Amino acid sequence: MALALLAGATVQSLVGLGLGLVSAPVITLVEPRLMPELMLWLALALPFVTLAHEREDIDWHGLGWSLPSRVLGTGVGVVAVTALEPRLLGVAVGVMVLLAVAMTWRTVVLPLNRTSLVVAGAISGVSGTATSIGGPPLALLYQHRPPRTIRTTLAVYFMVGAALSLAGLGLAGHLERDTFLLALALSPVLAVGALLGRVLRPRLPASRVRPVVLLVCASSALVLLVRSLT
Repeated sequence: MALALLAGATVQSLVGLGLGLVSAPVITLVEPRLMPELMLWLALALPFVTLAHEREDIDWHGLGWSLPSRVLGTGVGVVAVTALEPRLLGVAVGVMVLLAVAMTWRTVVLPLNRTSLVVAGAISGVSGTATSIGGPPLALLYQHRPPRTIRTTLAVYFMVGAALSLAGLGLAGHLERDTFLLALALSPVLAVGALLGRVLRPRLPASRVRPVVLLVCASSALVLLVRSLT
């Protein structure tokens, strides 16, 4: 799990998301009962490392529209965890993300406006709470923005979003003290991965960031689909 977290934190430090892509499948295979709580604790911790070094290019206007709808999506996600079949939700989110990646790769440009931010925030709240993978909906909207804006804006979004999801799961009685302690023990690995990502960042030209973001989003969707179907 530590090696998966190291790789995931490195990828997220490079392009703004990826911790859940690499880590969630491994943790699910090792101990399914830790999900999604462990990943949410770690998703809450990693943005603090990112924002300690980069804070200047955060899109506060976009966050002002996406975060409130994330609250609504979090509530729906908590209901999905307790009342619905997680497999169906995972398949639905995975298919939606794959379709969005396919459409935006060459032809369609998703508008970054109030409506798209509200919709992306709501979908992210549902999928992030129920499956621990909530980054792709918002990352697809920001794929054409500068790399630092992507990293810092998503960092704030992940931090607040993970806190909301944890609060919702806590109110529903789905949080365990031992899982929090395990997340605390694993958190130094995130700092190492973030540092490694900063070292590798100059090797990734700005023009390559968007394709990598789309690749990470598509990979996240595929992982979610496989995990849900199997």
